[in-house]
Amino acid sequence: MTNHNIKPTEGEMEILQVLWQKGNATVREVHEALNKKDSGYTTTLKLMQILHEKGMVERDTNQKTHIYKALVSQDKTEKQLVNKMIDNVFNGSAARLVMQALGNHSASADEIDEIKKYLDSLR
Repeated sequence: MTNHNIKPTEGEMEILQVLWQKGNATVREVHEALNKKDSGYTTTLKLMQILHEKGMVERDTNQKTHIYKALVSQDKTEKQLVNKMIDNVFNGSAARLVMQALGNHSASADEIDEIKKYLDSLR
């Protein structure tokens, strides 16, 4: 799978987040981790089947209960989605994205220090 094909929906991203955190998981484990009251087990199952069809997760069928694992890395997925957002929403301006993010969400002192260190390393 190439980075250009990483196009998860919002629901698929939630599942990928659980798989990235857990490593391997059954549909039941993912569904319980999502803890969604408005979504049933079969919805989680269907989304995981779609992720499998897209090649974003693998499914181990050697046991009665299938085990799923993310095939796309969190880092590559985040980079691809952020780049797409920068291009489509912020007209190619990473600075506008950062300003918007920092203007809308409070950053902790530790996060601000981390951002400053990163910016200093770019100079």
